[in-house]
Amino acid sequence: MAQKKILVTGSAGFIGSNFVPYLLNLYKDAFIVSLDKLTYAGNLENLSEVSENSRHKFVKGDICDPQILDNLFVEHSFDTVIHFAAESHVDNSINNPKIFLETNIIGTFQLLQKAYTTWFFSPFQIKEEFKNAKFIHISTDEVFGSLGEEGYFTESSPYQPNSPYSASKASSDHLVRSYFHTYGLPVMITNCSNNYGPKQHDEKLIPTIIRNALAEKNIPIYGTGTNIRDWLFVLDHAKGIERVLATGLPGETYNIGGNNELTNNQVVSIICGHLDQLKPRKNGKSYSELITYVSDRPGHDKRYAIDATKMKDKLNWSPEETFSTGILKTIHWYISKYNSN
Repeated sequence: MAQKKILVTGSAGFIGSNFVPYLLNLYKDAFIVSLDKLTYAGNLENLSEVSENSRHKFVKGDICDPQILDNLFVEHSFDTVIHFAAESHVDNSINNPKIFLETNIIGTFQLLQKAYTTWFFSPFQIKEEFKNAKFIHISTDEVFGSLGEEGYFTESSPYQPNSPYSASKASSDHLVRSYFHTYGLPVMITNCSNNYGPKQHDEKLIPTIIRNALAEKNIPIYGTGTNIRDWLFVLDHAKGIERVLATGLPGETYNIGGNNELTNNQVVSIICGHLDQLKPRKNGKSYSELITYVSDRPGHDKRYAIDATKMKDKLNWSPEETFSTGILKTIHWYISKYNSN
């Protein structure tokens, strides 16, 4: 069987850099090219564990640049694209929405178009050597908007994005879907809930809680801390994406959720409790006394929660980590990171 040639975009970011080592270890015959622009959110250190792997190559580049994509597809003849690359921080999308449209919409279009022209003669006329090709687009539950106190997002939930970030991701999802229906491109979309775990950027909620606590700084929580998120351990997400790659059906969407609904207040309380045990404060007080409530951000969605039944029933995937087990692994990783800085 021919060696799989896989392009992973956004591979130096949080989720991509957890996925690449996992897939290299699982697919012993795969060659992976990691493409990342190395913006502030990408860090080559995140891929240090695979830097010496002969089946992995890192390329610095922008998915919005068609010349880079042309060169890579010609050189490597990818039969698989796994597309993580995205601007993803909601606060940044409020302050500077333009870059979100460029990366998340135009970048996704460039990738889709390059895959199509490489794999196909014309619409629905795929080249023999690419008959098993797949394009997996990694999206978010934020495209569905905000939930009330009950109910869950399913694959058939209507799109109701509420921030420039989620609107740009919704747009990219629609583009991906259109390439399946118009050209026959073998695409699959995954919509995940909030990820957490090692290698996440410092700006995100859980690293911010841990970092500020260890530095004896105020721990900022938006509004009243009652916003609810479904937390998914990043390695569980990586395993879910691999299941989609291995057994998912082109044209389908798969929701990947952690089944761990918690308010921000609960998240910060759990983390402070663990830190009190693992790294007690010198003054003997609880880290929870550092919690500070700050002005809520505009358009802050109240609740996200994913129904991952389709992943379980169709692809035999369920999250292995509970929040209790995953958060301990995460805290230990960040204690090691921040103590070595």
